[in-house]
Amino acid sequence: MPTDLSPLKRTHRIVQGEYAASGDVDIVFATLLGSCVSACLWDPLAKVGGLNHIVLPNATDNTVRAAYHGVHAMELLINEIIKLGGQKQRLKGKLFGGARMVAGLSDVGERNARFAVDFLNGEGIECLSHSLGGFSARKIRFVPTTGKARQMLVSADQVNDAISLSPPMNDIEIF
Repeated sequence: MPTDLSPLKRTHRIVQGEYAASGDVDIVFATLLGSCVSACLWDPLAKVGGLNHIVLPNATDNTVRAAYHGVHAMELLINEIIKLGGQKQRLKGKLFGGARMVAGLSDVGERNARFAVDFLNGEGIECLSHSLGGFSARKIRFVPTTGKARQMLVSADQVNDAISLSPPMNDIEIF
């Protein structure tokens, strides 16, 4: 019998800009993060939750636009959880990501992490734990019905392998 974070559960992968929510006890959400941030939110009473993969543009001259994309990503996730029977005032959160992936460039990961923490604080959503910043990518597995999460740090070589082994997500070819 699979445990909460077991690889034997059905894994739903979330890529940049996506989000998903569920109340299915057999689902685990997974994502790979670098400078991006994921919010894992759940309602422990309704046993529903979800995960997003927030991509904030690196727009130093247009921070209002950057914040809008983060707010939009958070609101989409919260609304999906509410559709499944969750209540906003009961939501709990865990945050991951925001690494500084390229030395010498602006620290977009730190800005992404700050946004996510500020958003949860501003909305009154309790953040029970977080792993933000640093210099390593992270693989995240999250059980939306229980709020259990597992983080695995990933080296640069492992990130490249994970990306190259990922199946295509749609029919668009960029050349």
